[in-house]
Amino acid sequence: MSTTPDPDVVPAPSETIRVRSVLEELPAYVAGKPAAEDRSRRFKASSNESPFPPVAAVRDAAAAGLEVTNRYPDAAAHELREALGTKHGVDPSQIALSTGSVAVTGDLVRALVDQGDEVVYPWRSFEAYPILVGSHGGVSVQVPLTAELEYDLDAMAAAVTDRTRLIILCTPNNPTGASLSTAQIEAFLGAVPEDVVVAIDEAYREFHDPATVAGTAGIFRRHGNVVLLRTFSKLQGLAGLRIGYAVAHPRLARALSQVTVPFGASIPAQTAALMSLRGDVQQELDRRAVWIREERSRVLSALAEQGWQMPSAQGNFVYFPLGEQTTEFAEFADRRGLVLRAYGTDGVRATIAEQEANDLLIEVARAWRERRPA
Repeated sequence: MSTTPDPDVVPAPSETIRVRSVLEELPAYVAGKPAAEDRSRRFKASSNESPFPPVAAVRDAAAAGLEVTNRYPDAAAHELREALGTKHGVDPSQIALSTGSVAVTGDLVRALVDQGDEVVYPWRSFEAYPILVGSHGGVSVQVPLTAELEYDLDAMAAAVTDRTRLIILCTPNNPTGASLSTAQIEAFLGAVPEDVVVAIDEAYREFHDPATVAGTAGIFRRHGNVVLLRTFSKLQGLAGLRIGYAVAHPRLARALSQVTVPFGASIPAQTAALMSLRGDVQQELDRRAVWIREERSRVLSALAEQGWQMPSAQGNFVYFPLGEQTTEFAEFADRRGLVLRAYGTDGVRATIAEQEANDLLIEVARAWRERRPA
């Protein structure tokens, strides 16, 4: 009997494949909705992306990296880790690289959390946290924000148990925008056992008011259980290249190197990130950060004049705590050409994007309050 497959027979999809039961309970990560291809009057303000393309020297470095992508990247990323070690005043071995700070967070969970161990973080915060924790067998302990959408650090400290292995503090917090001060973080660390790792996710640090941004470098030096998470996706404009890193103490840095995906940081990503650290490029990035902070202030001032009461904003976004009106507002904006990020029945996040997009956000917010017909 012939065993040659019949090319006209399409196998039925298997419903007997056994996947992990935890996947049935995991939320799906919802990426920011893209704008339509016709951008004449449509803007994407749903993903906290930079409105600027990469600096020319960075773009050229990434393009040059493409010339050798027939080779594997340097798995240890020696040159980039040397530069980042110098930037942060640590040994290069204390820099752990991966495909964005979200991937480094996943590495932290893999390195620290056994089945049934707990990870404490505020809620609402970055929606990848519950996915990363649950998919690796951990238990999420979500501590609600206060009524003002600030961190409830006392409640977070009280939530720590013998099974807690990791705490995540996102500052500025995505999507609500609130941030933590040096004093707040220090007081919190004083209430947390020293064997519980505290990850400070600083994906939006560059957009914070420099006069009040937390001194996390000093916090890291003073506390052996602190790890800092950074990304090149936001201000540097390298979201599409996927590269981020952790600054960790030696034992944890070694653990992260054991669990991360080999060759995760591509050659174009490494070369672009390295170029982003060059002095003249940093100066241009600083100018862009100032522009975004000024645009954020302009938007918030205009919204305040309309009567909006907005929470604190220190990222490259603002947050509308609309509750049950969340979906309606996002759809209202979408019909007018502005794509925003809706969060269930909690609120809507709007990225500080191109000036035209920010102008449209102000226009949409005014129209919403006046309830003009669509």
